[in-house]
Amino acid sequence: MSAVENRPWLQNYQPGVPAEIELPTESLSHMAMDSVGRFRKKTALDFFGATTSYRELGEQIDRAAEGLRRLGVGPGHRVALILPNCPQHVVAFYAVLRLGAVVVEHNPLYTERELRHQFEDHGATVAIVWNNVVAKVQDFPADIAVKTIISVDLTRAMPRSKRLALKLPVRAARAARKALTTKVRNTVPWEKLLRARPLRKSHPMPRVTDLAAIQYTSGTTGHPKGAMLTHLNLRANAEQGRAWMHGVDEGKEVMYAVLPMFHAFGMTLHLTFGILTGSRVVIFPKFDVDLVLAAAKKHPPTIFCAVPPIYERTAIEAKKRGVDLGSVRFAISGAMNLPQSTVDLWEGTAGGLLVEGYGMTESSPVAMGNPFGPNRRNGTIGVPFPNTEMRVVDPENPTHDVDPGRPGELLIRGPQVFQGYWGKPEETASTLLDGGWLRTGDIVTVDEQHNARIVDRVKDLIITGGFNVSPTEVEDALRSHPEVADAAVVGLPRAEGGEDVTAAVVLRPGVTLDEAAEKDMRDYCRGRLAAYKVPRRIVAAAELPKSMLGKVLRKQVKEQLARPVTGA
Repeated sequence: MSAVENRPWLQNYQPGVPAEIELPTESLSHMAMDSVGRFRKKTALDFFGATTSYRELGEQIDRAAEGLRRLGVGPGHRVALILPNCPQHVVAFYAVLRLGAVVVEHNPLYTERELRHQFEDHGATVAIVWNNVVAKVQDFPADIAVKTIISVDLTRAMPRSKRLALKLPVRAARAARKALTTKVRNTVPWEKLLRARPLRKSHPMPRVTDLAAIQYTSGTTGHPKGAMLTHLNLRANAEQGRAWMHGVDEGKEVMYAVLPMFHAFGMTLHLTFGILTGSRVVIFPKFDVDLVLAAAKKHPPTIFCAVPPIYERTAIEAKKRGVDLGSVRFAISGAMNLPQSTVDLWEGTAGGLLVEGYGMTESSPVAMGNPFGPNRRNGTIGVPFPNTEMRVVDPENPTHDVDPGRPGELLIRGPQVFQGYWGKPEETASTLLDGGWLRTGDIVTVDEQHNARIVDRVKDLIITGGFNVSPTEVEDALRSHPEVADAAVVGLPRAEGGEDVTAAVVLRPGVTLDEAAEKDMRDYCRGRLAAYKVPRRIVAAAELPKSMLGKVLRKQVKEQLARPVTGA
């Protein structure tokens, strides 16, 4: 059987994209060292105009690695990173890996409780922390054995003029500067690590099969799951991305790092793919359309990977301000559905296609995508990447493939698939099936052109009256109501068993939700949905809880709606 017969989606690939890439045999540390040697004089990092060449990046990695080694960090040790996007984040990531240690990424906006749950799970004793949140780590109970905190001041990586601006006699500026420079006891300043001599060249390099990172799939629950990703997983995914973006000009691309590096999407694009391709990685601590468009005037982006709301806001403001984004040749959207209206808006401004990709933390994260060419199918997640296979199976019996065209759970297999959950063999066994197949938990259909379309999440399905209800389908109906700006739908348990379809809606300005308005919304849904899918209860919300990437957190919505109502 030929490769195309076995993987019929290959016919959709853009010309020049291979069915298979050569899998890496060396670690991410080897990859970074190779880029330092190949692109020495080129700019690696750009932070508010302060630049770091690849040669300087390599020197800083070696010095930080030696500083960490002196603090006792060695092979297999977990080192926690609690940092926003900044040059120090890139250096810390590769310094930890250089020692054969394991990076554990954390969202710096998490509460002390959320961070504590993850530290209890992975047991890191060294943490590299943004000084704004050092106090959270110091407040951990004594049974969490964090021995060393390395405090990072982002302003130290800024140009001198930017640092001086923080000293202006303006109340907000003074408050920001105080927050950024607070001295906290029992910490080691990041600069002390960089004063160490470079790590000896003879220090053993990690192997490609070694564990590189523990990436948490959910930091907002009391039961975190850390996905274990090897050097092979992460480097293979970066190589797959390079193959998919056929025509990437190594050493000449300008990548805008607007996604958080502590998230799997940002980690692979900005920390690994960007360095692999010798790109100029322009770093933003968080997405700020003013900063992005100001940077675009100096160093126009050629690679811009983000989520739909960022594309929409950037394109609208670029058109309004007359900023040219025609330099962008590659744009990949992920983490949520990509509306056609956003594609049209972006492609009316930028120079290349905007395509939707798909992945999850457990797949490093990118597993599928639309091709950069005429075979893309907007509204789908495309086809598997090189070296990647998919199956669509019965969620109740994942050994059984469903008939073509029928909805089923998506399974993925490839070199980017993770090794399991840290310290959780039962969860690993239920997610990683025999043969290396990863259960994604996503329900998809596959069309005749072999493009997959997400229908819903297995774990989000609502069971009511013996029927399965897709929250996404109900949310789409509610969002089309003229008085609804946004919606989240969950199932709340009934005393007699099963669940009630319940909705939280964000109303448009000037609208109130009284009994008549709620009845009108239900009637509206009845015209679009089967009766059992219509929400039994609709609640107004000022806003919906969302992740850093803008995805509605249905679990938090469910918790809020399940709370007993108190009042006068």
